[in-house]
Amino acid sequence: MTDLKVIFMGTPDFAVPTLAALCAAPGIEVVAVYTQPPRRAGRGKRTRNTPVHQAAVERDIPVYTPVSLKAEGAIAEFAAISEDADAAVVVAYGLILPSAVLQAPRLGCFNLHGSILPRWRGAAPIQRAVMAGDAATGVCIMAMDEGLDTGAVYCCAEVPIGPATTAGDLHDQLAELGAPLMVETLRGVAAGRLRAQAQAEAGVTYASKIDKAEARLDWSLDAATLDCLIRGLSPAPGAWCEWQGERIKVLLAAPESGVKNAVPGTVLDDNLLVATGAGTTGEGALRLMRVQRAGKGVTSAVEFLRGNALGTGQVLE
Repeated sequence: MTDLKVIFMGTPDFAVPTLAALCAAPGIEVVAVYTQPPRRAGRGKRTRNTPVHQAAVERDIPVYTPVSLKAEGAIAEFAAISEDADAAVVVAYGLILPSAVLQAPRLGCFNLHGSILPRWRGAAPIQRAVMAGDAATGVCIMAMDEGLDTGAVYCCAEVPIGPATTAGDLHDQLAELGAPLMVETLRGVAAGRLRAQAQAEAGVTYASKIDKAEARLDWSLDAATLDCLIRGLSPAPGAWCEWQGERIKVLLAAPESGVKNAVPGTVLDDNLLVATGAGTTGEGALRLMRVQRAGKGVTSAVEFLRGNALGTGQVLE
């Protein structure tokens, strides 16, 4: 017997584990999936369904792809589907939900957000947490309202951010962490044993969308700051610098201390140790560990050096 009927709204890979968990959960039925329309992508510019769209097709779930939910027709369609649903689950959908949509499901709209709210409200919470050097982050299940990630929170789960954790690593970890949490939240709310609590007024930060200009490495910054930037932008869009006019992405590095009186950006040995500005810890260099040339695949520093004479005394810009 189905206890809960759910509309799922999501778009990227991050949302797929939650959709899969809902579909696999006894007593829960996903009656419809909303996702963004297919778009041209890749070198051939072929039209591709979103990852959530593909996952829904594989599970024979009806898929809806409105360009916007603000039009009267889209609102009416959602309202009609909501008559046979108890809740909507939203995970990185990418479209604004107007008030009429938020209020349509009986239990409301539940959002999986990739931070511990109220820290990192907004578009890029995973990247910003790593870029800021946060020691931990996590996921929250939130009751959606019309604000930007301002809704009351049902529950959270926290994870540490390690010294080598990239945004890509964290993305995958949080996607898997949030999936069962959403299932348990829906069940708790439906049973009347779980209530949302308003977010704290203190500690609010905003995770603005990543600007392309942020991705260029400024070697005059200290190594710890650059390390966080590199990991926060890895694997995409990727922090980068230039060498002999060619763009080189740096996807993983490690700070090293004890380097003094070196011009930032200068390669200090034949194993990709690069001078940086000095920080409070005295770290004055970064050991590049994972890089990517324009149009090429990702390689380790060792593999990169086999075909590129980037050695002592050369300068990265």
